[in-house]
Amino acid sequence: MIRNLKALRNELKISQQQLADAIGVSQQSVNKYENQDVEPDIAILIKIADYFSVSVDYLIGRTPSPDFTVSFLSKEEKSILSKYKTLTTKEKEIIKLVIDNHMGE
Repeated sequence: MIRNLKALRNELKISQQQLADAIGVSQQSVNKYENQDVEPDIAILIKIADYFSVSVDYLIGRTPSPDFTVSFLSKEEKSILSKYKTLTTKEKEIIKLVIDNHMGE
């Protein structure tokens, strides 16, 4: 059972549809995961954890806080990272170019 999915999604202002598109399931599936009507298989659970940059243990409520690797990020940075993950490969390339040009690389 995914205990922290809805809270993560709401905190980062990600819609069920955006998450569904990013992990390759329907919006209805995300809704069922959040309402604990259906449990995702391990592959989907890992995709969700990767999408939010948290551990699977955090998602299912085995640990009280998100994975330490992103705990230093601000709410805004986490939101930007989550939104970036929903972009297409081409859109990500454009963002990388903008950053590289801004940084003078």
